[in-house]
Amino acid sequence: MSQQQVQPRPHQTRELAPSVLAAAHSLRRGFEGAVHLPGEADYDARRRAPYSSVDPHPALVAEAASVADVRAAVVTARDYDLPFAVQATGHGTHVPSDGGLLLRTSGMSSVLVDPERRIARVRPGTVWEEVIADAEPFGLAPLAGTAPSVGVVGYTLGGGFGWLARKYGFAADSVLCAEIVTADGRIVTASPDRHADLFWAVRGGGGNFGVVTSLEFRLHPVAQVHAGTAFFAIDRAAETLVRYRDWIRDVPDELSTAILLTRLPHDPEVPEALRGRRVIGIQAMYPGEAEQARRLLRPLWAAAGPVLLDGMRSTTFGRSAMGGTFPRRMETLHTLPDPVIEALVNAGGRAAPTVEIRHWGGAIAGQGPGAAPVGHRDVPLSVIVDVDVPEVDQALRTHGTGGTFLNFLHDTTRTATAYAADDHRRLREVKRAYDPDNFFRHNHNIPPAGLGSG
Repeated sequence: MSQQQVQPRPHQTRELAPSVLAAAHSLRRGFEGAVHLPGEADYDARRRAPYSSVDPHPALVAEAASVADVRAAVVTARDYDLPFAVQATGHGTHVPSDGGLLLRTSGMSSVLVDPERRIARVRPGTVWEEVIADAEPFGLAPLAGTAPSVGVVGYTLGGGFGWLARKYGFAADSVLCAEIVTADGRIVTASPDRHADLFWAVRGGGGNFGVVTSLEFRLHPVAQVHAGTAFFAIDRAAETLVRYRDWIRDVPDELSTAILLTRLPHDPEVPEALRGRRVIGIQAMYPGEAEQARRLLRPLWAAAGPVLLDGMRSTTFGRSAMGGTFPRRMETLHTLPDPVIEALVNAGGRAAPTVEIRHWGGAIAGQGPGAAPVGHRDVPLSVIVDVDVPEVDQALRTHGTGGTFLNFLHDTTRTATAYAADDHRRLREVKRAYDPDNFFRHNHNIPPAGLGSG
């Protein structure tokens, strides 16, 4: 993975503004968690974002321990006219919270699994590995992503595209209700029959509509999967991608796949002959028997050639984690035309990027009216590239749909491209109803209808 690096800014040692000191004093009265000001011992550790490309310097950092703390932080930021931002583990943290109140919710972590109803309820600091561990003994699995250390709430509010999505949909599609602190400090429960417009909007609209303090969602019966990555020589990459664009038309919804063009690391677990070598990786997850999974994958493997390293195995969902590609650029496509294949295969020379081509479809596309406002459900493919490569950028601009996916998007100027046009208009209307002043704006922002162009 590669990330755009920024140089940390020197911390300003000037005296804090009286309004900031007053806000901190007000917030600390009755606040259960810790509050940190610049210059205090834990401030630098608590202000940092999970990405090195973001170097925030908030006026104060508040670590919430309860719903009451979250509400107090929202009300304090409004009362003292401070910019407001939320951070748990990373999803949505793309705008530095300079000069404002940064609310951290990572300390609010808990999981409650109801195996009979196949439901989990979590607080905002919970990460996926906690849910996976509590659900697995019952033969259940959440719609988690590629990294078990990622926070549940931020991932789900952005849509949530994981390895079970083709079978069960986006993570947002499995949400049943959410407790939310709104911009005016109310604590509301959003569900299909309570605040239904807000319930629709938060399932894909990111952190634009409030601070989610608990989330309830379905779990799914997945006891065993056959999953992993098989690696092949790079010299048949073009033939493999040509086969892939045809092969995906007929695969069952249970099978999720992606093609990687990457360079294997210099790692002791990688055979010495393959270390540092550029390869094709065929990633797959199938919630079923190994024999059936390999039968379905056989035509694709035949196109790629002899297997250099077979990492496919049968295991539980929780032990099948496959790393994702850090997205520098992401586009959705209706197919893989030859010019895109040529650009992806030939990009970069020795400094070639890591490319992921992932198959969508299945339950993602089949949600029907009232579906959560996530991504572009009708597209079958996405392409993620981890560094900027001019010829790849040009090919994707020319042949892509122009649409993106919020969880994979780091360019906040392109937020609107993560939604269908009608969904984005409706999201702006809901934003106007619940946050007309755009209080929640340090994010992939959806401005209220009537405020700015969006």
